[in-house]
Amino acid sequence: MGLDSKKDVHLDGPSAGSVSRLEVLEGPSGRRVRSEAERARIVAESLLPGAQVAEVARKHGATRWQIYDWRRRLRQRGVLPPCEGSHPTFAPLVVEGALEERQVPAIKLEIAIGDAVLRLSITHI
Repeated sequence: MGLDSKKDVHLDGPSAGSVSRLEVLEGPSGRRVRSEAERARIVAESLLPGAQVAEVARKHGATRWQIYDWRRRLRQRGVLPPCEGSHPTFAPLVVEGALEERQVPAIKLEIAIGDAVLRLSITHI
């Protein structure tokens, strides 16, 4: 590895001071730095009725996991109210009659192996 005297960086190459190929990439590196206000706007858009997180993420060049993480962080700081959907919701249980009143039909089981047949009848469980 050689030390480039002009840029003061190490360059990969077979011998000191010579580089066979140097490629310079321009443009964004793929990693964006977003302001808190921009994150909050994207999160707010993802919380609109009918919005799909994946579509909002694709629109803004983010991943849905980033948006979920931003939501979580905003909730932890109290900037975003707790999500009503974050707590599990259950359907009410309706029992029409006591279990003792029901008649369980007899279960008939027959196992046949070759010439041997085993028959069982169970009337309650």
